[in-house]
Amino acid sequence: MAIEIRAPASITPDWLEQVLAAGGDRTRVKSYTAKRVGTGQIGDTYRFNLVCENASGTHPRTIVGKFPSDGIESRQTGIALGNYLREVKFYQHLANTALIHTPRVFFTDINEATHDFVLMMEDLSPAEQGDQLKGVSLEQAALVMDEAARLHASHWEDDAIEAFPWVSGSRSAPTSPATPDAIAALWGAFCTRYGARVSAQAKVVGETLCQHIEAYFNRAGPRSLAHMDFRPDNMMFASAAGGYPVTTLDWQSIAFGPGATDVAYFLAGAISVDQRREHERALTGRYLDKLKELGVRGYTRDAFMRDYAGGSFQLFLTAFYAAVVVTQTARGDDMFFQMLNSATSQIADTHALERLKGGETR
Repeated sequence: MAIEIRAPASITPDWLEQVLAAGGDRTRVKSYTAKRVGTGQIGDTYRFNLVCENASGTHPRTIVGKFPSDGIESRQTGIALGNYLREVKFYQHLANTALIHTPRVFFTDINEATHDFVLMMEDLSPAEQGDQLKGVSLEQAALVMDEAARLHASHWEDDAIEAFPWVSGSRSAPTSPATPDAIAALWGAFCTRYGARVSAQAKVVGETLCQHIEAYFNRAGPRSLAHMDFRPDNMMFASAAGGYPVTTLDWQSIAFGPGATDVAYFLAGAISVDQRREHERALTGRYLDKLKELGVRGYTRDAFMRDYAGGSFQLFLTAFYAAVVVTQTARGDDMFFQMLNSATSQIADTHALERLKGGETR
């Protein structure tokens, strides 16, 4: 029997039984309670506490579900950009081969006509969600470099990915709605909304990026699976009480492109500017060493630094783009400016503007 796609308000104990059974866990669910968790901007996440009949210690007491956002702007964005479709398809087709640690999925499906979807996963607690505004420790950052290398090495220059139209950047993917004109309009809307909060240095970056956006989209570099929103809010880290060291979530932006973009994105936004400047070489060296360990050959540090500098614009672009198209919140505003300002510093440090204008990303 096919499992229906349901919204949180329509979930029943019987439906949860079907979900658990689909994941190989058969037990009778008598009742449940649900509580919203997480800080997602495009999807809504709930933890379901289950009361099960004759449950053994092997049966989950909690399960986590992800659904379309109940914010109108965020939901429309998730549909228009293909975010919901992309995440479901990732778990259905690529999670098992991506090498990076992802949550166990009991059931996921999407209605491709309406983009209603459901994603029912293991509860990763006592691991704790990362916080973009607080950042991560250097020890956690090092573990994330290993995870990035695993993801990128898993399908390094793999032509098979070209057959997936839901992977951004594949040859079969439809034309993105993020056209140069659309991005310029969003940058203008961002500057209008936030006014003096946008620094003079950030304005130079934004204007230059908009002028050369096609060069950014067409940048060179070996292609791999790339998360493209690789930041602490989309990760779970082990706590003192336990949990897997790092688990990466939110696969709504998965792309086929230069993996170094994920590394730049994370290091700019997850640690302080001073920490990045002091530890950047060691952390990126760890990433490159892990790639080699996993079988990637011929990727030099010079080539990586070209791709790293080129990818430094992704955090900046995501920050202003998302700030305008998702439902606005106070935490969201603070987070987007943390991302924007951190990326601005990284762009300056890597001389990325000069590289972009000179065509060195191609």
